[in-house]
Amino acid sequence: MPFQFSAPFLRPDQEPLPPGWTPDDRTAFLQQQKWARIGAEAIHSCPAKAVMASGMGFGLGAFISLMSASFAYEDPLLRSQIGVGSRTTTQKTMEMFKDMGRGMYRSGRGFAKVAGLFSGIECVIESYRAKNDMVNGTSAGFVAGSILAYSQGPRAAIGGGIAFALFSLGIEMFLRREPSDDD
Repeated sequence: MPFQFSAPFLRPDQEPLPPGWTPDDRTAFLQQQKWARIGAEAIHSCPAKAVMASGMGFGLGAFISLMSASFAYEDPLLRSQIGVGSRTTTQKTMEMFKDMGRGMYRSGRGFAKVAGLFSGIECVIESYRAKNDMVNGTSAGFVAGSILAYSQGPRAAIGGGIAFALFSLGIEMFLRREPSDDD
């Protein structure tokens, strides 16, 4: 006689159906679960995290450039000195928007490169170490800073790595601080 209080063991495709379900509904539900699991595994992979960070970095860089571009244009007194009075308002506006777009793209591209590189390296380090602590971000900051400054020589690569590692450590310490009890 089996133990009375144990749950029945059924394979996932043989468990009883909820009221109103047909066997076709079970097949569709199992297929949905399979694709949800595949999607969750894909989104938590290091390449996907790097691509998402690059996209968010591009958006942030473009937004910061857009905000700073609103302060970058000359004042009316300076305009008369540089000879822009011969153009129409439409031409001036088109030039301003083109310049703003170029700046947004350039800044967004730089932010995307830094964010994707840092995020990808941090994910690889975290996967390798199987820990989620401040060492991952600091190490990733050193490696990413070194890669970004590599073209300037070995001294600049080490300096860039140290600077980015210290910046990453500061961010990690801020994000992982204990909340105050004054709430």
